[in-house]
Amino acid sequence: MNPTIASIADELLARSDGKDRFIVALAGPPGAGKSFRSAWLARQLNERLPGIAEVVPMDGYHYDNAVLEPMGLLALKGAPETFDVEGLRHDLTRLKRADRPVAVPVFDRPLDLARAGARVITPHHRLLIVEGNYLLLDHGPWQALQDFFDFSLFLEVDDSELERRLIERWIGMGQDPSGAIAKARDKDMLNARLIKTRSRRADLYWH
Repeated sequence: MNPTIASIADELLARSDGKDRFIVALAGPPGAGKSFRSAWLARQLNERLPGIAEVVPMDGYHYDNAVLEPMGLLALKGAPETFDVEGLRHDLTRLKRADRPVAVPVFDRPLDLARAGARVITPHHRLLIVEGNYLLLDHGPWQALQDFFDFSLFLEVDDSELERRLIERWIGMGQDPSGAIAKARDKDMLNARLIKTRSRRADLYWH
């Protein structure tokens, strides 16, 4: 049975009860709806216990285009190697301590860049939802993140629906239809297949 937003919120509150900081990984392929569902889940949690939840987006740890271009990775932006995994690991270390405010970056999709210090996580935010594509990836530097997560969610969406959403996203960002199809199929869907096949098993699957 596919869990409801209410049942997930209730389970997370029960699991996090009595803990200074409880960190949830919400992972899934591009186009799965991670940003929407993490924000929705945070609202549900805050309706039950005001101020308990906040979202930490993995996309804030994108390398800047000025860094990716000389590395020859600009065309691959969004692939695992185009993120500052060590920076995310460092911030998760500070967030896990829950002893002081921590500023985290947030990705501005229309501007195609990360804004440093765009969101501040305080010790009052006892339940954090870290959302991103590669949080559960079982290889490379991403494996080092697993110890920070107290619970994991994975968003499951059929490939045909993912492709449709991704094409719409690229068109909405100004791509012509043929360019949008190429970017969705030749870049995003390759990353989606990697995520679906190389992520460790999550505690809960959200269809």
